[in-house]
Amino acid sequence: MHRYDWVLLGSALGLSALGLISLFSTTQPELSQFFKQIAWVVFGIILFIIFSSLDYRLFRAHFSPVVFLYGLAIAGLLLVAFFSSPVRGAQSWLALGPINIEPVEPLKVILILILAKYFSMRHVEMYRIKHIVVSGIYILIPSALVLLQPDLGSFLILGLIWAGIIIISGVKIKHLFALALLSALVSVLAWSFFLADYQKDRITSFLNPEYDPYGSGYNSIQSVVAVGSGGFWGKGLQQGTQTQLGFLPEAHTDFAYASIAEELGIIATIMIIFLFSALFWRLMKMTHAVGDNFARMYLAGLIIMIASQSILNIAMALGLLPIAGLPLPFVSYGGSSIMTLFIALGIAQNIYKNRGIGSVPAFSA
Repeated sequence: MHRYDWVLLGSALGLSALGLISLFSTTQPELSQFFKQIAWVVFGIILFIIFSSLDYRLFRAHFSPVVFLYGLAIAGLLLVAFFSSPVRGAQSWLALGPINIEPVEPLKVILILILAKYFSMRHVEMYRIKHIVVSGIYILIPSALVLLQPDLGSFLILGLIWAGIIIISGVKIKHLFALALLSALVSVLAWSFFLADYQKDRITSFLNPEYDPYGSGYNSIQSVVAVGSGGFWGKGLQQGTQTQLGFLPEAHTDFAYASIAEELGIIATIMIIFLFSALFWRLMKMTHAVGDNFARMYLAGLIIMIASQSILNIAMALGLLPIAGLPLPFVSYGGSSIMTLFIALGIAQNIYKNRGIGSVPAFSA
């Protein structure tokens, strides 16, 4: 146990605790989601322990298990496309009895493992553009399925994970320019053929939300009002007017940060930023301490995934970016997200425990 990074785990548990406190307040008097989230957090901790005990070098040495998981995630996205029912205008969840699974969440970590494996084996050949193309194929298929749901937020995160790992791997400058042009082309195609009208309205109303305050600009306006009205100490649990009276939409998911700001104040939002900073600091320390490229690539991808999602979510809550529908890691309600995050941290924890050990286990998987 002394080889565990308790700052890493403590930061994640602190964020989860703040999310549970907010969820308890925002879902009164019906607390079914609150108790579900407690169960998801407990299950996530169990998964963290399991994956922190599973030697990460198996993922480095054997590609087939990761490809198998990748295939399962793609199959899940296909099932979502053909058999799920729309929720708030998007088909993102697959119903499995009493629970809903969002396949794109575990897919994020699976893609990090795939890209870490691919680029760690070819880091001396990154002058070849074919490696960008091949890695892009891994990201293209799930990204297209996610955009068809349509889930713009997850699409952005998948793209940022891919672009971030490519940059870290040492790609040439001219290839970066080509990648930027490709991103611009994808953006145009997404706008023309994939984004729903309400998503386009969210983007166009970003610069002037007051133009349509009861339509496309409503969510952004209510979120900014909630954040600004909390003051330093907040209005108190179950006392937030925007949250409790239903003016703030999705107060327990996409706008959990705004809900916490209103009811618990700036002091709580500072605590959220502090805990995320501690989490990133420990992951960065791990990145410098590990002894192989696969581990570095994985940890870098994990930092990109959590940092981009948390920064985008907070910026959206503050009205600094268009609303794209992203949960705040560890804080927002959602079983798929919380399980995926604890699994990802479990793998990072195992990397930390095995730092400096370079040999591959003498058995296959």
